[in-house]
Amino acid sequence: MRLHALSVTAFGPFGGSVDVDFDRLGADGLFLLHGPTGAGKTSVLDAVAFALYGVLPGSRRENRRLLSDHAEAGVAPRVVLEATLGGRRVTLSRTPEYLRPKRRGDGVTKQNASASLVWEDGDGENLTRIDEVAREVERLLGMRVDQFFQVVMLPQGEFARFLRARTEDRGALLEQLFDTDRFSSVEQWFAERRRAGADALAGRTDALDRLAAQVATAAGVEHAVGDDVVDWATGLAEDARDRVVVEQARLAAARADHDAARIAAADAHRRADARRRGEAAQAALAVLSAGRADRERRAEELDAAGRAEAVIGRLAAYDAARRRADRAETAMKAGVDTAARTRAADVVAALSWPPSEDDAARLDAAVQDWSGEIAVLDGVAEVERHRASADRDRRTALDRVRELTETLADARARLDAVPADRLRLDAELADCIDAAAALGSAESRRAEAAAAVDARLERRRIERRLAEAVETADAARRNCDELRARWLDVRERRLDSMSAELAARLTAGEPCTVCGATEHPRPAVRREDHVDLRDEREAEARKSAAEADEVSARARVEHLRETLAALGPDDAADSAALAERLDAATAEVVRLQERAVRREAVASARAALDREADKTAARITAVSAELASTHERLTALETRIAEDTARVESAIGPSASVADRRRGVEEAIDAALAVRDTRTAAAAARTAADRANADVDDAVTEAGFAGRAEAIAAARTAEVRERLRADLARAEREEAAAGAALADADVAAAMADGPVDTDAVDAVDVATREALDRAVASADEAERRSRQLADLTAQLWSVADAIGPLQQRQQELEALADVVAGRGANARKMSLRSYVLAARLEEVAAAASLRFRRMSEGRFEFVHSDEAGPRGTRGGLGLDIRDDYTGVVRPAGTLSGGEAFCASLSLALGLADVVAAEAGGVTLDTMFVDEGFGTLDAESLDAVMGVLDDLRSGGRTVGIVSHVSELRDRVPSRLEVMRGRTGSTVRVHAPAI
Repeated sequence: MRLHALSVTAFGPFGGSVDVDFDRLGADGLFLLHGPTGAGKTSVLDAVAFALYGVLPGSRRENRRLLSDHAEAGVAPRVVLEATLGGRRVTLSRTPEYLRPKRRGDGVTKQNASASLVWEDGDGENLTRIDEVAREVERLLGMRVDQFFQVVMLPQGEFARFLRARTEDRGALLEQLFDTDRFSSVEQWFAERRRAGADALAGRTDALDRLAAQVATAAGVEHAVGDDVVDWATGLAEDARDRVVVEQARLAAARADHDAARIAAADAHRRADARRRGEAAQAALAVLSAGRADRERRAEELDAAGRAEAVIGRLAAYDAARRRADRAETAMKAGVDTAARTRAADVVAALSWPPSEDDAARLDAAVQDWSGEIAVLDGVAEVERHRASADRDRRTALDRVRELTETLADARARLDAVPADRLRLDAELADCIDAAAALGSAESRRAEAAAAVDARLERRRIERRLAEAVETADAARRNCDELRARWLDVRERRLDSMSAELAARLTAGEPCTVCGATEHPRPAVRREDHVDLRDEREAEARKSAAEADEVSARARVEHLRETLAALGPDDAADSAALAERLDAATAEVVRLQERAVRREAVASARAALDREADKTAARITAVSAELASTHERLTALETRIAEDTARVESAIGPSASVADRRRGVEEAIDAALAVRDTRTAAAAARTAADRANADVDDAVTEAGFAGRAEAIAAARTAEVRERLRADLARAEREEAAAGAALADADVAAAMADGPVDTDAVDAVDVATREALDRAVASADEAERRSRQLADLTAQLWSVADAIGPLQQRQQELEALADVVAGRGANARKMSLRSYVLAARLEEVAAAASLRFRRMSEGRFEFVHSDEAGPRGTRGGLGLDIRDDYTGVVRPAGTLSGGEAFCASLSLALGLADVVAAEAGGVTLDTMFVDEGFGTLDAESLDAVMGVLDDLRSGGRTVGIVSHVSELRDRVPSRLEVMRGRTGSTVRVHAPAI
């Protein structure tokens, strides 16, 4: 991310419009944002944050009143930011929600917020919906809004509190910055598997009882009474297998009786069928004898159609050849018409039809002459290209003559103005030297006034935060009382609902798990307000979370009260008088700074003026020489263009260009060749058609027909010929089949014997079949019962064997779930989510230690601890300081003010590196560091500035927000925010680029 420009209108303390050029301000990678307290330094950062995400950082996020109190009536608040996000330059515009005067009548009306995103490269659709702009900014930056405020705008005050915070508060901030939802899902998954395993174990015993009942039902006996259910089921399965052996013997006897009856019935039906076939063959022979004459007539028709088939094929070939000849003659006429519109018209008009032997030679000679002309034109075309290139060079030379003439005039005018500019710069330099001498005393007076105002503002800020914290603590207490009462009510209803859950498990005829009765006349029913175990646990979890919130809120109130007491008694001086004194001192410092800061610039400008005069004189000499040589080159180009023009016009004659002349010759060649080829093809096609007509007459004679008409009349389609052949073949097959049937020995014997009675043998067959079916049903029933009892017995064995391992597995699962949740054998009381946050904090500590060691000249570094907290609180989020001078690891609260600032800055930068890497390695070209430099001595300030210099390496821009006057001497590029009665304004101090 890189910021380019910011425009703010009627926003916060800025009543009018102010513009900030970040490209100019951050040209050397480091700039200072300074100004008196309350002028609006933080509002500049708020405007950047609002343009990107539509919200303000930290506690100011809830402030929805962003319209400046200094703005004129009807002026709309607006923020416009030009930036490069994700490698693409965009312009973001936002207007917050505000109240404007009604256009008619008195009062105000609410104006809704708006936003837009414009792609400066023009690639993509611009966005105008607030939600679409928010999603696109988050995608381009690769981080959420909370991560942005911790990574790009480093809030030192918050990191000082983070350094000294308790484990719970430190974990809350880390959860905002790092996504731990997936690890929370893993914890929930283990809890759900634990509950599911307990339910499965309880269901195994119930499954054993249900299987025993199924065994009794399958065997048709009473339910077993006793502990050894498996042995009882095994005995029933063995009895069922014995029954299967008996039923299989009965089935074999019934099957033998039925096979004998079936063979006798089949023999009777065979003899009856043979007699029916013989009678049918005699009838078929009589029918075939009556249709013999018709079959002979069809045979003659089929023979004539076969002879006509060859004639029809020759006729089709003749028709195709005739059509080809007609198409060839049409193509030839089209080619002649095309040639008539070209230079080949006279040659083509002299040709004869049918073609003579000299026609092709005449066309070839014309084509050869035109080809030679093309070769000549190709040479002239090169001359024409050279003439066009020379003409372009001539126009370029004319433009250069005009440009050099203007440059020469400007240089002479600038050289004449140098003496007057040198006198003006000398006077301005003397004024800057006087202002620098008076600046030190003015800054001392302003620092005293600023310290008094800051002390007053800090007390008021702590008082406001204390009032808010008291209100939050009261609300947390009320919420905790309400959720505790809710939990007790849910628990009471849970106890009332347990009877319905027990009744749902009752099965008719099976004993109750509570009283042991097998009859259940009035089981409890589930009510509409039924509460299960999950509802009770959720209510208890909400109650526990509310209790933790109440404890945290009370602790914050106590902390703020202690902070307020540490500030000491309030100064009785008038706030307005303090502010007025600060404004006057600031105005004097600003006035002197503006004059003093110009000293080096004016001296540099005077030296630059002398250098510019020397360069201008040298440039006048060089431009004069180049102007003379350009005039000579222009004369030579005009002579060459005239010679080339005469040669081209001589070659192309009346044509517009060489290309037009060449195109006409090529068209004549193509037309002549097309006429030659189409004439040859047309003559050959007509000869082939005449030859095909003679072939038709030969085919009619060979087939024995009197003429073409008789052959056409005798022709039949392939379908008709196939049908005639099929009818004749079918009659022959039927006659042969009837004769073969009468010659069969079985048929002859059946025709000689009398009719066969099949009813008696069929009755015997049916009776034995029914007996066989009854035997099969009995055997199948015995086998089905045996298989069912065998399966149920195997299931009983499996369930009985699985209960022991299932209990062991459930114990292991419960132990693992406790470890993941931070209970049980987890000595550090760290849940999985806490473990991930601890790992992230360890990465932050490592990254922050690199900078903390440099700022403290190798003395201090961060030490991460994963030990459990006091009274069983979760561990892994401990953060202490190791002092290399003593080798002692001590709490962060023991650091001095300057040391604490360095520690907070190092921690903020380390966290920024880790969050940026977590967001996919995003590139942050612009970042801001907030207040805190006033606690540093000169050496510590040098170390901190060295770290900030490292940050701006590689093109990164770092903005420092500070009151420290020494930084203004160290950082030449500054953005000063000035306070006034009509609103704040800004001024950019930056070296010229």
